[in-house]
Amino acid sequence: MEENLDKGIDLVSQGWELLLNYGPTFIGAIVVLLIGLWIIKIITKSISRLIDKRDVDASLKPFFVSLISVLLKVLLLISVMGIVGIDMLSFVAILGAAGLAIGMALSGTLQNFAGGVMILIFKPFKVGDYINAQGHSGTVKEIQIFNTILKTPDHKTIIIPNGGLSTGSMTNYSTEPTRRVDWTIGIAYGDSSDKAKEVIGNLIQADSRIMKDPEPFIALSELADSSVNFAVRAWVKSEDYWAVFFQMNEQVYKTFEKEGLNIPFPQMDVHVQK
Repeated sequence: MEENLDKGIDLVSQGWELLLNYGPTFIGAIVVLLIGLWIIKIITKSISRLIDKRDVDASLKPFFVSLISVLLKVLLLISVMGIVGIDMLSFVAILGAAGLAIGMALSGTLQNFAGGVMILIFKPFKVGDYINAQGHSGTVKEIQIFNTILKTPDHKTIIIPNGGLSTGSMTNYSTEPTRRVDWTIGIAYGDSSDKAKEVIGNLIQADSRIMKDPEPFIALSELADSSVNFAVRAWVKSEDYWAVFFQMNEQVYKTFEKEGLNIPFPQMDVHVQK
């Protein structure tokens, strides 16, 4: 009984000794960690405000802020481990050995990081551009270290890894200031093709958003199964593309009806023989 009591007293005394010897060090390390995280937060906010004042490309802001934040946190972690007393040479050696395995395991993540750097260097798109890539379409909201975030017209958020985005095919609809709008407009067989061309031309001339140069193009393009089709092409500012496209369809439908032109639809004649 006395032997167990003595062991208990020894354990308590050893615990107190460890606490007195290493407690202040651990507390100091925790304090440094908390203060360091607070300072890093202030630094990243300051850098973000500085980028805004310098009128730097919006595509670079989230990337650099995230990168600086990660680097500062890694340096802080190394400093805290040094305060605790971990041998940094051994730690760096272990980190280097583990780095290879981690790099192989996270090869996709590293590829996404490299892809983000390539996107920011060559700038195939920027924040605010409307793109189609990797089977998704949307406006570029943010270019991060590993991902690019798109916002769709119906307010869905799409996250695309930068690796595939930097190496795959992509369509940027915002690069050029103008775009060509294409329509296929059909009339019924028996209707006047000259009148149809005249009506379409008048509708185009009446829309101030459609550019006069290059000149709009109207031509009979196809004698289809149920309709005579016209190819109509006109140039507009990129921001007016969808508004002109949809409103012209509506105007054609309403005007053709007034002008006695028929918009055909598939029909089938059935002949019954007795």
